[in-house]
Amino acid sequence: MYKSVGIYGFIALIFTILACERPVRANNANTNYKEKEKIMTDTAVQLDTAILGTGCFWCTEAIFEQLKGVESATSGYTGGDVANPTYEQVCSGTTNHAEAILVKYDPKQITYDELLEVFFKVHDPTSLNRQGADVGTQYRSAIFYVNEKQKELAEYYINKLNESGAYDKPIVTEVTAASEFYNAEDYHQDYYNILGSKNGYCQMVVKPKIEKFQKVFKDKLKVQ
Repeated sequence: MYKSVGIYGFIALIFTILACERPVRANNANTNYKEKEKIMTDTAVQLDTAILGTGCFWCTEAIFEQLKGVESATSGYTGGDVANPTYEQVCSGTTNHAEAILVKYDPKQITYDELLEVFFKVHDPTSLNRQGADVGTQYRSAIFYVNEKQKELAEYYINKLNESGAYDKPIVTEVTAASEFYNAEDYHQDYYNILGSKNGYCQMVVKPKIEKFQKVFKDKLKVQ
């Protein structure tokens, strides 16, 4: 998937360097992003939104919800052509939706740059329309930006990672404007934490990813 010798440290170093030199021009222009649920706010905290696809959303949700500064991670479908798609429709590959998560986070505790760092480390961004045994456009690697600043950062990091040779193959992550995000069925939400111990897929695929993530990002995890 990626170069084995010190790859985590290598990518972390790249992100540290890039964070210092990346463009700082802010752009708060809205896109055609529509959200089904009201933006979550705290009495003193305005949360930002990130929408990411790394394959099966059971994995992605279980990982991102452990990060300090992340208020919630919701599994759902986005980037497709059919309104209110069902899981079965999305799995058929005919709706063009991707399995994704909608992340609500406090930018004062965790930045979009840091979310992207996690994003690029917890899945294979060089694998087109598949992650491991999960094959289909619904499992594509994707960043759905909600403003121009997110688009700029996503494209910047992809270009720099490709130039650095961090991966053996070019990154194929889709970067596209966020569109309607549809919450997945209730039984998909928090799936790993509720049913992971009883599900063979979770034990074989999700659990190892989470354990690796926890080791690499132990300093960014919420206090248990």
